[in-house]
Amino acid sequence: MNKKVVVISLGGSLIVPEDIDITFLRKFREILKKHQKEYKFVVVCGGGSIARKYIAALKQAGIKEKFQSFSGIAVTRINARFLTYLFNKDANEGIPHDMKHVRSLLTKNEVVFCGALRYAQNQTSDSTSAQLAHYLKTNFVNLTNVYGLYNKNPQKYKNAKLIPKISWQKFYKMANKTKFQPGQHFVLDQTAARIILKHKIKTYIIGKDLKQLENMLQGKKFRGTIINSQT
Repeated sequence: MNKKVVVISLGGSLIVPEDIDITFLRKFREILKKHQKEYKFVVVCGGGSIARKYIAALKQAGIKEKFQSFSGIAVTRINARFLTYLFNKDANEGIPHDMKHVRSLLTKNEVVFCGALRYAQNQTSDSTSAQLAHYLKTNFVNLTNVYGLYNKNPQKYKNAKLIPKISWQKFYKMANKTKFQPGQHFVLDQTAARIILKHKIKTYIIGKDLKQLENMLQGKKFRGTIINSQT
């Protein structure tokens, strides 16, 4: 029986919030290894605060937005390389830079790590994840530093309410209330929202409590957000 592939966008804020969160990453490794009998995983690493520091410095220096994005992409690939080492994987083949290479590596690996793929305007590693989910015809899981999608920023507003289910259309409208910026903080970028709407990709937003990820993989109730046709 072929294993189901799950694409996970691993936010940079979870990999390196300030220092590398090795406790979280060890638990993440444990869960993925535990479920390798049922699943194969593609883990797309974000850039997080390190990427934002490079982006901010280039912006302050008056460097154009495209080069700001390049610096962010580079950090996502460094994070992906680091995760391959943490999983004791042979990284001699390098970090994939296109979707065909990701699919090729999946034929002989249970877990494949990558950062953002080729540069495209107004995209983050979230867009990469959504594109891969469509390409591989599977679901998309976004692991971030909040429990899911809220009606407003939960890190600023204590009365913010978690939205457990939302339609693709409504999520797309929420994502596009603000203009794209390299290194932005919204749970999924605007291009990712458009991709999951266009291709009807079932998407999960889950926080850093990895028990919720495990519950989702096991088909159990979890705390987070599901984006699909539900209105």
